[in-house]
Amino acid sequence: MAEVIKRYAVVTWANKGVGLEICKQLDQSGIMVVLIARDEKRGLKALESLKHSGLSDYLVFHQLDVADPESIAFLADFVKKQFGKLDILVNNAAILGATFFIAPGIEVCWLNYLY
Repeated sequence: MAEVIKRYAVVTWANKGVGLEICKQLDQSGIMVVLIARDEKRGLKALESLKHSGLSDYLVFHQLDVADPESIAFLADFVKKQFGKLDILVNNAAILGATFFIAPGIEVCWLNYLY
């Protein structure tokens, strides 16, 4: 019998719209999805709506603020501990011109838009 290889995805801003639909499609494909929302209440509400539609077998919720380095590190640690890997990242959330200071004298500027 062939071994089933489990795949894992993270979808940001997944509590509504395109992100929520992406979660549904990935779930239907048998991919374990971490549904991400900045607002915990809205994220849990989205997860609950998916449970009522019968699509929640492969979905979990995690709170994330994409502009907060500590929140990002917490999510990365969660994924590593729970799944050991990440196969798919759908960065549906956007921030404009965020600067992260990651060490003395080292900064990263993140611009998330096209001209």
